[in-house]
Amino acid sequence: MAKISGSDIRPGMVIEYDGSLWAAIKSGAVKPGKGPAYNQVELKNLLDGRKLNERFGSSDRVEETEVERRQFQFLYRQEEQLVFMDTANFDQIELASEFVGDRTAFLQDGMMVQVQLHQDRPIGIKLPDTVVLEVVEAEASLKGQTATSSYKPAKLENGLRVLVPAFISAGEKIIVSTDEAAYVKRAD
Repeated sequence: MAKISGSDIRPGMVIEYDGSLWAAIKSGAVKPGKGPAYNQVELKNLLDGRKLNERFGSSDRVEETEVERRQFQFLYRQEEQLVFMDTANFDQIELASEFVGDRTAFLQDGMMVQVQLHQDRPIGIKLPDTVVLEVVEAEASLKGQTATSSYKPAKLENGLRVLVPAFISAGEKIIVSTDEAAYVKRAD
C-alpha cells in the first residue's frame, strides 16, 4: 500500500479513508477564486454501499489499497447463495445474492465475471457490460406506430421487464445493458 496525495485520486482507485475501504466514483479538480485548489471526490464504501463527497487538498495524504481482480465463472444458484469458480485455480466461492444486488437477474450459467478481492475477501463484482436475452412477452405493435420513436414494455426470459422499440416481438433475442437494465439493440 502506498500513500498518495489527495489531488492524485482518480475514478476506479480504491483508498482506505476514515477507517473503511472506498472506491472513487468521480473526481474533479476545483480551483476556487479564494483559497487553495482541491480535488472533489465522490466515494462509495465497498463494504456497506454508502456514498460520500469529500474534498482532498494536495497536502492531504491517503492510503491507496491494492485490489486484486480475478476472473470467476458463475456456476449455479443455491437458495440465496451464488456459486462462482476461480478460473485460475478452480476454487469455488459462495456469495450472497444481495452482494450482487439487482444484477443477479443477469447471471447465466457459465458467465464470466470479474470479482474484486481485498485480502482474499470479495468486495465487488463486475458483470459483462451486456448480455443477450430472449423476449418472452411483448405487446403487438400498431401500424403507423414507427413514425415516432416509441417504446413498449417487454418481459425477458430472466423475468426482467424493459422498454424495447416497437419492431421487437416475442421470441427475438436482444442485447441488454447490465448496468442500466435497458435495451441496447437487437442481437444478430
